[in-house]
Order: sequence, then structure tokens, then C-alpha cells
Amino acid sequence: MTDKQKRKAALADYRERKVESGILALRCRKDDGVWVGRAQDLSKVSNRLFFTLRQDAHPHPSLQAAWNTHGADSIAFEVLEVFDPEELGLGLEREMKGRHADWVERLGAVRI
Repeated sequence: MTDKQKRKAALADYRERKVESGILALRCRKDDGVWVGRAQDLSKVSNRLFFTLRQDAHPHPSLQAAWNTHGADSIAFEVLEVFDPEELGLGLEREMKGRHADWVERLGAVRI
């Protein structure tokens, strides 16, 4: 298989992958801080979150402060709930919004 064929196969695999939407949490192991967010694609969101934290550019000051104070090893990414976009269809965003609020309240977390 040539490099071009490998790239095409990899691209086809990426396009055919199942996207999972859901609710996520970031937890600080040092000070018990919890931040809860939602994402259309859970497979991509952790990279985005950790990139902005490493760049000292995260929009939520309390999360950025915990990262800066305690370091990268103290922040853990956790998936709390997964939704199937195909199953929920047009109701996905409404369902995620409601469940996001529930998780924030349940964990006493900061909404991100």
C-alpha cells in the first residue's frame, strides 16, 4: 500500500468513525475542584481543553488557576455521560443542555 493509499484509508476511517457527544468533567486532585462541560465530539474536546490550559489561555479563570498552581498532572479528564447523536437527532442539544445543568448541580461544579 502506497503512502497516498494509506492517507486515503486513514481519512475514510476518520470520516466513518462514530461521533459521541456528552458531558465531561475536569477534576483537580489537589484541591477537589470540579468543572463540568459538554461537547459535541468527546474524542476531540480533551485535546482542545488541555491545549488551552497549556497555553495559559483557558477562558475559565478558576480552572486555569488550578492548572497553573497544581500542574498538569493534577487535572483529570472524565466522561460523565455519553449521548448518541443519531438516536437523539435534533433533540441532542436540548438533552445535553439539561443533563449538563444536572451534573453541575449534582457535583457542585463550575460550568464550562
